[in-house]
Amino acid sequence: MHINFKKYLTVFIGLVGLIVLVSGCGTDDSNDESVQSNTEENTEVTLDSEMGDVTISLPVERVIAPYHEDALLALGITPVAKWAIGTSIQDYLETELGDLPSIEWNLPLEQVLSHEPDLIILENNLESYEGTYEDYNKIASTYVMTEETTTSWRNQIETFGTLFGKENEAEQVLNDYDAKVAEASEKINEALGEETVAAIWVAGEQFFLFEHNRHSAIVLYSELGINQPDLVTELGDAELQWNPLSIEKLSELDADHVFLLATEGEPGIEILENSAVWQSTPAAESGNIYRINDPSNWTNRGLIASEQTIDDLLGELID
Repeated sequence: MHINFKKYLTVFIGLVGLIVLVSGCGTDDSNDESVQSNTEENTEVTLDSEMGDVTISLPVERVIAPYHEDALLALGITPVAKWAIGTSIQDYLETELGDLPSIEWNLPLEQVLSHEPDLIILENNLESYEGTYEDYNKIASTYVMTEETTTSWRNQIETFGTLFGKENEAEQVLNDYDAKVAEASEKINEALGEETVAAIWVAGEQFFLFEHNRHSAIVLYSELGINQPDLVTELGDAELQWNPLSIEKLSELDADHVFLLATEGEPGIEILENSAVWQSTPAAESGNIYRINDPSNWTNRGLIASEQTIDDLLGELID
């Protein structure tokens, strides 16, 4: 009896071990299927575009999104080429894009092909490009932004977050930006009170006063709540083209603070310095003229551009 009991015990232990082994194998198979299922779920994404619903294969490794590199970089994505008009580029992004080759603004097909993209992102106005949607789509998957996305960098970040499977990152960077705006707004409004601020882009011998909704002016007036001078209010909404103002017209600028945006050597700066009309404006008389030598973030729209504009404001207005 004793021998038989030991034999039965051995058989029982063996059976238990076999059950555990089979159960463990079943669990591994289940995990593999789960991983495979998750991978399959992330192999493509379908979203609305100017051309209707578009399905993009994931992951995207090589992307071209001319003039919208700001939104890509905000999500930690580096394109394979950067927007340019001849030698003109978005200087404020050069810290991240300095080593990249440029691609002409109208996207010549040969240039696009040479960069071997697997995703091309275009604005809704396709007439500005050399090729057609079909031309670009033959080179790589092509996503055409809607008008709402083209004109809103916030929408771009959300859309690009979906395109690249970075929805959480998109939400985080937008939340971080809103927090930066709230903190900066409190500091600036405490320092300025009811005082007004204006921004003037000096290019050559021409002077362009920012309308209330022109590029970075949105940051000043709409987001930070800074008061605008009467002349800015008088200009109304920004038109597509910049309209220069004469020095005589600028003499009406009653802003308490003025940001002069000009690269080194712009002759317009010397013209202002030698102008008795300009020197008699409130900001000039009180010494509240601030030179910004890189206008590029002020003359663009984007999360990074807006953050740099806020930093410029804080650096000059807050002691």
